[in-house]
Amino acid sequence: MEVAALSPTSRPAPLLPTAPAHRRRLLPPRFVSGRRLRPSPRHQGFGCVRDGWAQRHSARKTGFFVTSSSSASLEPATQEVGTAVPGEWSGDAIRRQFLEFYAARGHKILPSSSLVPDDPTVFLTIAGMLQFKPIFLGKVHLMTCEPRRVPCATTSQKCIRTNDIENVGRTARHQTFFEMLGNFSFGDYFKKEATAWAWELATKEYGLPAERLWISVFEDDDEAFDIWHNEVGVPKEHIKRMGAEDNFWTSGATGPCGPCSEIYYDFYPERGSSDADLGDDSRFIEFYNLVFMQYNKKDDGSLEPLKQKNIDTGMGLERMARILQNVPNNYETDLIFPIIEKAASLALVPYAKADEAMKTNLKIIGDHMRAVVYLISDGVLPSNIGRGYVVRRLIRRVVRMGRLIGIRGDGHGNLEGAFLPSLAEVVISLSTQIDPDVESRRKSIIGELQREELRFVQTLERGEKLLDELLDEALLSAGNNGNKHSLSGKDVFLLYDTYGFPVEITAEIAGERGVTVDMMGFSIEMENQRKQSQAAHNVVKLSVGNEIEIVKSIPDTEFLGYDSLFATAVVKGLLVNGNPVNKVSEGSEVEILLDRTPFYAESGGQVGDNGFLYLNGGEDRKQTTVIEINDVQKSLGNIFVHKGTIRQGSVEVGNEIDASVDPKLRRGAKAHHTATHLLQSALKSVVGSETSQAGSLVAFDRLRFDFNFHRSLSEEELMKIESLVNQWIGNATHLETKVMALQDAKNAGAIAMFGEKYGEEVRVVEVPGVSLELCGGTHVSNTAEIRGFKIISEQGIASGIRRIEAVAGDAFVDYVCARDNYMRCLCSSLKVKAEDVNGRVDTILEELRATRNEVSSLRSKIAVLKAASLASKATTVEPHNVRVVVENMGDVDADGLKSAAEYLLGTLQDPAAVILGSSPGDGKVSLVAAFSPAVVKMGLQAGKLVGGVAKLCGGGGGGKPNFAQAGGRKPEKLPDALEKARAEIAAAVSSSSS
Repeated sequence: MEVAALSPTSRPAPLLPTAPAHRRRLLPPRFVSGRRLRPSPRHQGFGCVRDGWAQRHSARKTGFFVTSSSSASLEPATQEVGTAVPGEWSGDAIRRQFLEFYAARGHKILPSSSLVPDDPTVFLTIAGMLQFKPIFLGKVHLMTCEPRRVPCATTSQKCIRTNDIENVGRTARHQTFFEMLGNFSFGDYFKKEATAWAWELATKEYGLPAERLWISVFEDDDEAFDIWHNEVGVPKEHIKRMGAEDNFWTSGATGPCGPCSEIYYDFYPERGSSDADLGDDSRFIEFYNLVFMQYNKKDDGSLEPLKQKNIDTGMGLERMARILQNVPNNYETDLIFPIIEKAASLALVPYAKADEAMKTNLKIIGDHMRAVVYLISDGVLPSNIGRGYVVRRLIRRVVRMGRLIGIRGDGHGNLEGAFLPSLAEVVISLSTQIDPDVESRRKSIIGELQREELRFVQTLERGEKLLDELLDEALLSAGNNGNKHSLSGKDVFLLYDTYGFPVEITAEIAGERGVTVDMMGFSIEMENQRKQSQAAHNVVKLSVGNEIEIVKSIPDTEFLGYDSLFATAVVKGLLVNGNPVNKVSEGSEVEILLDRTPFYAESGGQVGDNGFLYLNGGEDRKQTTVIEINDVQKSLGNIFVHKGTIRQGSVEVGNEIDASVDPKLRRGAKAHHTATHLLQSALKSVVGSETSQAGSLVAFDRLRFDFNFHRSLSEEELMKIESLVNQWIGNATHLETKVMALQDAKNAGAIAMFGEKYGEEVRVVEVPGVSLELCGGTHVSNTAEIRGFKIISEQGIASGIRRIEAVAGDAFVDYVCARDNYMRCLCSSLKVKAEDVNGRVDTILEELRATRNEVSSLRSKIAVLKAASLASKATTVEPHNVRVVVENMGDVDADGLKSAAEYLLGTLQDPAAVILGSSPGDGKVSLVAAFSPAVVKMGLQAGKLVGGVAKLCGGGGGGKPNFAQAGGRKPEKLPDALEKARAEIAAAVSSSSS
C-alpha cells in the first residue's frame, strides 16, 4: 500500500506500515489492498443536499480546488482511484468515509455520546475524546469497560463550544456546534501507524494533493519529524516545529500528556514556502490533529513515560467539508448552508444578494440553530442557569439576528408566529446521519423552540420600553448637568444581555433621539463576560491520583443484588478521606471496596442501598465487627464504593465479610422504581407521547419524576394518571427482565433513561403491555407488590420542565393513613362528616371574605375622616398656587391610604399634590402620591416621585403620572422620606414654567 508521491519528480513513495492481522481481515468489499474503490452513486454529487445547494454553488467552481493564474494551480490532470472529483464529497460522505476507513483497520465504530457529558468536570461535550477519558486515565479496565471492549475506536462526536461565540459568523471557521471525527488507540498502535493512516486518509481517500499539505510537530519531537519526513515522505520545508503552546497537549497541571502533530491545508501554495506562517488563517486551515499521549506529568512538572501509550485524534468535519467542497468558509458547506438558505428565504433576501453584515447574521443563525436543536434533543432545555442558559442565550441570538435581517413573525405572514420552527425543520432533516434520535424528538424540539421564541419576543418588547426610559433619563440628566447626552456602556450591555436588544438598534434609536452610546464601555462589559465564559467549563481535565494506584489491583465489583440481599465478600480496598489504608478501627468513617456485593450503587436515579457489613470471628462465629453502610456509589469505572461507619471492631484489607442489605429500604426502592416506569407510561398515555423524561429520583420513601411539558397538568389529568398506574398495579402483572444488544432493545421500542450511558449490551425491564425500558435498577417481580400509588404534587421547576412527586409501596400506605388521620381531626373540629368538609370550608371562607371586606371598608372610612382634618394643613407653593399636602397617617393600611389621597385630591382645588405615608405594622411602609391634572402638565410624575422617595425606606414602587403607590421596609425612615417628598415637590413646582 503506497502513498502518492509529493510531486512527479520526487523520491519514490515509501511504504506505509502494514496493518496488524486483526485489522487487515476487516477490510470490507469496497477496499482492495487498502485502496478505496470509486464511491457508489449515493456518494456522488450533492443529491442528498437540500434546496439545490450544489446547483447554486457550482457556477463559482472551475475545478475541485481553488484555481489561480499561477502554475501552482492544482486541478488534477487525471482521476485516479480514490482521488476527489468535483461535487463528490457531501458532508455525510466525508463522515462515512472517515469511519469506514478506520473500521477497515480494526477500529470499532462507536456512536457519538450526548452533548451532556457524564463527567462533573466538564460543562458540555467539547471534544471527541471525552467519552474515552476514563480509559486514558487508566480508571477503567479496557477489556471490561462497556462499550469499549476494543483496543481502538473511531467516532463522529457532536461537540459544543461557546468560548469564542463572538467570532461565530465573523471568521471562516469558528462554530458553536461542530462534529469531530476521531480515531483512538488505547495502547494498541502509536505514532507510526497514526501518522501514516492520517496521511493516507487525506491524500488517498479524500484526494488532497500532497503539495498543499503542511505538518506541524512539537519542537522536541524528533520521532514525529522523522516519521513524517523519512517514512511518509513530506519535504522538510513543509514540516514546522512549534512550541508547547501549539503542539503539546496537557490534561492539566498533572496527568496524561504528550506532543501533537497537526495537518494543515494550504489554500494559496503559490505564495511559496519561505516564511510561511501556519497561524495565518487566510492561507492555512488546520483540519487534523494527532495527539500522542505518551507521558504522565508529575507534581514536580517532570515527565515520565506512560506504560500504555494512547492516540487521540480529531478531524473537524466542517473544516474538511470546506476544503473538499471548495467553499470560502465552513458555513457555506452542505452541513450548514441549507439552514442559512432557509433563513434568507424567510427574510426575502437571497444569500447571494445579501450584504456582508447580513451574511454574517445568516451564518450566526445557521450555526446556532444546529447547536440549539441538538442540545434540546439531548435534554437541555432553555433556562437561566447552567447548560439551559447556553441554550437560551443561543436562541436569543438567533431571534435577534432574525429580526435584524428582516424576518417578521413566522416569515410567512403571521406576525404573531415564530420562525425558529421552520429553521429547526431544516436542521432535523440534516440530522439523520449525525444523530437519528433527533428526528424522533422533532415535535418536542419544535414546540420548545416556538415557546421560547414567543416568550423572548415579549422580552424584546420590554427591552424597547426600558430603552425609552433610559434615553429619557440620559436626556434629563444631561440637561440638568450641562453634559453631553450619552447612554452608558453598562446600560447598553443590560439591554443586550438581559433583554436581547441588538446594540446596533440601540445605537440607531439613541442617535435619532440625539443620544450617543458609550461603545467603549459596552466593549468592556462584553469582554468581561467573554472572559468569564472562557474561564468556565472549557477544558477536559484529567488527573492521575491515588485512585489510579488503587484500581490497578481491583477488578470491577460483581453485583449480586438482583437475586439476593445477602452475600459473602472479600475486602479489596479501604479508604479514609480518599486515601488508601490497610486497616480501619471503630468509630471511623470509611469507604470499602468489595469484590462482590448485594448493595445497589446509586445510578439511573435510584439511590444506593443501606445496610450492614459484618465480620465474624472465633469458633462461635460471633460478630466482631459491625459496619453500618449509609450510601453506595459507583466510581472509577464499575467499582462500588460502600460508604459507612464502623460501629464495632475493625476491618482490614483481605478480610472476608458478610454483606446484608436492609430489606425494608430495598423493598421501598423497588416499588418506587417500578412505579416510575408505570408513571412514565401513564403520562404518555394521558398527555401525549411527545413528553419525555428529564430526570428522576427513586428513593426509599418517595419518587420524583421530571418530564418535558409546556404546561401544568389539570386535576383531571392527574386523576387519570393515578388511576391508570393503580389499575396496572392491580392487574398483578409479572415483570420480565432480559439482557440484549442495545440496538435490538431500541428496535423493540425500549425507552432509555434520561442522562444514562449504555454499553453494547443492556438490561431491559418490561411490564408486558405497559412499559419497556432500558434500566439497571432493582424492581418488583410483580406489580401487585407496589400495593398502591399516589401523586403528592405536580409543579413546574424550569421553563418547559414539570415535576411529579409520588409515593408507592409502604410509603403509599403511610401517606394514606396520615392523610386519613388529618381528615378525622378536621371533621372533628368542623363537626361535620368527611363528605361535607368541602362545603363547610367554602362557607367559612365566604364568611371570612365578607368580614374582611367590611373591615377594609371601615378602615377606608376612618382614613377619609382622618384626611378631612388634613385639608386645612395644605400649603401653597408659588408661582402656580399649587396646594400641597404631605403627611404621615400613622397605621393606616395601603387601601385606606389610597382612599384618603383620593378624597384629599377631590377636596383641594386644581392644581394640587398629595403625598401620604403610613406604617401599617410588621415593619412595613406605605406611600401614595396623587397629582391633579394641572400639576401633571407642569411635568411632575407621581410614579417617579414616589418611587424615588420609597428608596429611603428600603423599598420602591411607581405608577401613573397622576397616581402611584410604593412601599418599604424601614418605618423609621418614613419622616425623612416625607420631608424629601415635600422638598422635591416644592422645587419642581417652583422651577416649572407651566
